[in-house]
Amino acid sequence: MIQPLHDLRERLRVAWAERAVALKAISFALIGVVNSAIDFAVFSFAYYFLALPILVSNSMAWVVAVSGSYVMNSTITFATESGRKLAFDRYIGFALSQFAGFLANTLTVWCMVELAHIPAWGGKLVAIFVSFAVNFSLSHFVVFRKRETAE
Repeated sequence: MIQPLHDLRERLRVAWAERAVALKAISFALIGVVNSAIDFAVFSFAYYFLALPILVSNSMAWVVAVSGSYVMNSTITFATESGRKLAFDRYIGFALSQFAGFLANTLTVWCMVELAHIPAWGGKLVAIFVSFAVNFSLSHFVVFRKRETAE
């Protein structure tokens, strides 16, 4: 097995055994509710009120939501791993890692609206759930994973 995949599999096994992942997922989800409301509000304002294109509206909403998510998750959900400290370089790393969630969100909302012909607000709600799974996985197992200390 390729070493990085083996390492990821082992981290998943340990996290599940410790059940810490469940508590972090709950915290991440609660913070996600706040950020989803912010995301939805910014998206709706940009799309419906400003009449911006759906991709521009979604991009604006994502930038605002990911910034709030970084602050709250660094100081609450992953406080132990981050030391409850904010740093610009970690913010950039977090934002880059969440880009996969952004892509999943954008692709989902676009598909729901353009291909499934459901209202934009409905597509956005579906997209929020899809991106949650991607964002939590990346946050827990990549960005805020426990670092091995030199002995």
